[in-house]
Amino acid sequence: MNENKYYRVYSEYLKKIYHQKVYKLPVNLPITCPNRLGGRKGCAFCAEVGTGFEAMNSSISVREQLETTKEKIQRKYKAEKFIAYFQNYTNTFMPLDQFETYMREAASFPDIVELSISTRPDCIRDDYLELLHKIQLEYDVRITIELGLQTANYHTLAQIQRGHGLAEYIDSVLRIHRYPFEVCTHLILNLPGDTMQDVIETAKIVSVLGSEIVKLHSLYIARNTVLSKAYENGTIQICSKEEYLERLLTFIAYLDPTIVVERLFSRVPEEEAIFSNWNTSWWKLKDEALTRMEERGIYQGKEFHYRNGPALSKI
Repeated sequence: MNENKYYRVYSEYLKKIYHQKVYKLPVNLPITCPNRLGGRKGCAFCAEVGTGFEAMNSSISVREQLETTKEKIQRKYKAEKFIAYFQNYTNTFMPLDQFETYMREAASFPDIVELSISTRPDCIRDDYLELLHKIQLEYDVRITIELGLQTANYHTLAQIQRGHGLAEYIDSVLRIHRYPFEVCTHLILNLPGDTMQDVIETAKIVSVLGSEIVKLHSLYIARNTVLSKAYENGTIQICSKEEYLERLLTFIAYLDPTIVVERLFSRVPEEEAIFSNWNTSWWKLKDEALTRMEERGIYQGKEFHYRNGPALSKI
């Protein structure tokens, strides 16, 4: 089934920009995040290894990580262009001069066409953005900043110990958009405490703020996390697969049709989680979601009519 009929697919988006397939090369830096300082253990869903499941050890230099991963991807997919993806923890949470060293090392690496930098809304500041703009101009690379919002429900953000609220996300997106950068917003559509109304409101907020890309995650429970303890003792429940699919379809329907959708479900090694995707492969879940979209006439932007004073149409 052709998924491009139902939402803007990330791989096709990259092809239109670069006129060929482009692959991400994950890079791990020796960093942490502000939510792990002072004895805190980070977000309730975050494991000690962060989210860098596919990357190499952070003690290895940026260049060596890129060289090794590039060789593997080239051999397997015959790829020629790549995105340096700084994915683990909070990649702007370091001194500016150190940040500059890492970014320049990646930007100057052969065949890198884009830097994708994963961080938090409360770790975006003007001087870091200005530095990235200089690097963008100097090395002729695109810049994407990936922001972990997870949900627009600030009550849920507090419950999962996120360490920031909705205002920080709004502020960071507005600051980033002063530059020719793109924002990729990470969202979890089935956090404990969130309802369908939260899914709708989250779709609306990322749409009106103009996030260029969204990366959707189904909540998985990583081992040795705050959520894993709550899940094992029964104090939290995860919605059913059917409920998640309903939330996913609703989110897509309310999402601005110009926004690119990078992912619909989490992808995590089974050994890293005590719960993931209802024991179903992500590609089977995607097929099921597409079938439901086809049967019910759901497509991206179907409910995108809430901007520019919609109530005035009643006059």
